[in-house]
Amino acid sequence: MKVLLVEDDALLADEVASALRRQNFAVDVAVDGEDGQHLGETESYDVAVLDLGLPKIPGATVLRAWRKSGRQLPVLILTARDGWTEKVDGFKAGADDYLTKPFRVEELIMRLRALVRRSAGHAAPAISCGPLSFDAPTGVFELDGLPLKLTALEWRVLQSLIMRKETVYDRIELMEKVYEGDAGTDSNSLEVIVARLRRKIGHDMIETVRGRGYRLIAGGS
Repeated sequence: MKVLLVEDDALLADEVASALRRQNFAVDVAVDGEDGQHLGETESYDVAVLDLGLPKIPGATVLRAWRKSGRQLPVLILTARDGWTEKVDGFKAGADDYLTKPFRVEELIMRLRALVRRSAGHAAPAISCGPLSFDAPTGVFELDGLPLKLTALEWRVLQSLIMRKETVYDRIELMEKVYEGDAGTDSNSLEVIVARLRRKIGHDMIETVRGRGYRLIAGGS
């Protein structure tokens, strides 16, 4: 999931962006309304977090410009505790949800996932492979209906495999995907990640195809 974060408080922006990236979100950060408006109009995002009290261009003005240009991405606005007028302006401009500062980052993440689910209209069903399922809009894996806790690298490997389930994923291509183009990384590190995934989802779900790569399968009984 790709997120645009428009926040002029550098410490808060760094905290939120780091937390989102740990949850496997891709995040672009803008520190003022001018940059935020430009990114929102020229790049593609699944959801945006928009502070209303921005320098250069106020957040509500940025949001109106996005909507006027046809951008319909879900937008969560951030307001001050006493910013009732700001909230009203934000919703009139086209906001979908809001959080009042200070807030818990965990709540922000839950709200963003809910917004993306709502925006998708649940049109895209989860991708399943045996007891494993993957909700692409939110990036959440579940095993037997329960959320699966993964590291960032484990998530990248498993996401790559489930998108090509039952098909062999070439080892070099998988390494380039996981390590973002650096196929020179020690191949043993990929084997370590696969071994950890096998312990989490079941050894027989990830098949090693000798001389070629890996394949995610439904697994045996």
